[in-house]
Amino acid sequence: MKKILLVDDEPNIIMALEYALRKNDYDIFIARDGEEAITLLKELKPDLIVLDIMMPKVDGYEVLTFLKDHKEFQNKIQSIIISAKQKDSDIEKAMNLGAKDYIKKPFSIKKLVNIINKLLNSNT
Repeated sequence: MKKILLVDDEPNIIMALEYALRKNDYDIFIARDGEEAITLLKELKPDLIVLDIMMPKVDGYEVLTFLKDHKEFQNKIQSIIISAKQKDSDIEKAMNLGAKDYIKKPFSIKKLVNIINKLLNSNT
């Protein structure tokens, strides 16, 4: 079973995504901030991370930088950003740090699940 790490400080988003992704037979893990995400990344080595940008302690850009800077994670963990940040510069920064996609909040959970399915199934 593929492992997905959900990282967001908004409980409603986490709950909705967790429900939808479990229905699609993914093993789901949750972090409420970037610091917790980095700890879980080291332990779990998930297949994919769904990551917010604006979070307490460590933001999403720092988590992407961590993934990019550590060889054991490079090209092994795919990442999708979900963020309220709408500027092209924010999107470009995330993509340059290795994000596979950038979804603007509010977003369609169905669309996000479809993107996740494509990313994870193209990687098997």
